[in-house]
Amino acid sequence: MKNPVERLAESLLKGDSQKAALVFSERNRRYFTQFPASDGALFVTPEAAYLLMDFRYAEAARYQARYCQVVCFEDLNRSIGELIDKHGVKEVYLETDKLSVAQSRKFQEAFQRHGAEGVLDKSLDDCIRDQRMIKSPEEVGKIEASQAITDAAFQHILPYIQEGVTERELALEIEFFMRRQGAENVAFELIVAAGKNGSQCHAVPGGNQVRKGDFITMDTGALLDGYHSDMTRTVALGKVSDEQRAVYETVLRAHLAVIDQVKPGMPCCDVDKIARDIIEKDYPGTFGHGLGHGVGFEIHEWPRFSRLDKTPCAPGMVITDEPGIYVPAKYGVRIEDMLLITEDGCRSLTQSPKELIEL
Repeated sequence: MKNPVERLAESLLKGDSQKAALVFSERNRRYFTQFPASDGALFVTPEAAYLLMDFRYAEAARYQARYCQVVCFEDLNRSIGELIDKHGVKEVYLETDKLSVAQSRKFQEAFQRHGAEGVLDKSLDDCIRDQRMIKSPEEVGKIEASQAITDAAFQHILPYIQEGVTERELALEIEFFMRRQGAENVAFELIVAAGKNGSQCHAVPGGNQVRKGDFITMDTGALLDGYHSDMTRTVALGKVSDEQRAVYETVLRAHLAVIDQVKPGMPCCDVDKIARDIIEKDYPGTFGHGLGHGVGFEIHEWPRFSRLDKTPCAPGMVITDEPGIYVPAKYGVRIEDMLLITEDGCRSLTQSPKELIEL
């Protein structure tokens, strides 16, 4: 498979030497060059790609950036103008989703001084989105390595779940463990919700203490080498009631049904319906969020397993499968894996057990 910059140039510019793309947003710059920096731009032509960095980042970029030449700039717009002149560019595609109106105007003015026009339609945004939806084998490997840390953190935290420990203490222990295992950061603000707080699907860990009979929902993930993982497991401290067990088993059944039935070509909205129909039958109105989202270079990517997303599933997509039931002021249950869509179905990238664990 061609590298990310080559794929962008081929799909968007199609060999037209008078066209170029300017990737300005931090996340997309890192996706294409694997170099993190808070400022700069990537200028792509059919012949070459240039990562424009100021003095703070230029030396490091020369050592670390891939698939591009590094240019140290004092004035970004002037350096872009020089590249426009060098390659005879007449049109420059811009990320309209990521630029402010003021910034797009500045780029337009800079381009016009060198006889070029900015293209402010959705072409570049759509091209990047479509490319990032399909993960390369290298990307899948990085996501799996990130998930391996998350799986290890789940096993690590189980002995810490005891009566009286707070949600915040558990969340901090998970984060510390992930960082000790090599994670550069957590993938998002970790969620640990015990007892009645579990009915809040995005609860913030606080001073709430774990009690006997509580469900504890832990939504965790690591960031490693620029790629994210995302996993949710719900465990119990002590024995649960028959009511709680029935809820857990319903969520698990919905989760497994998706793994069993998803396949290439199936619209994402139909995948959402697989799980939603199971939950709505016995627990109507308790599953209020979408079934899942793409994961990769960002924690929330395209496409979505939701009622509104008609994107067909395709091999190489990595999407979460995270059905849940939330009973207000009582408890919640969510089970989440990352699924890699394959040629004939899917493969879970998540190794942690799914059966109910009663500690």
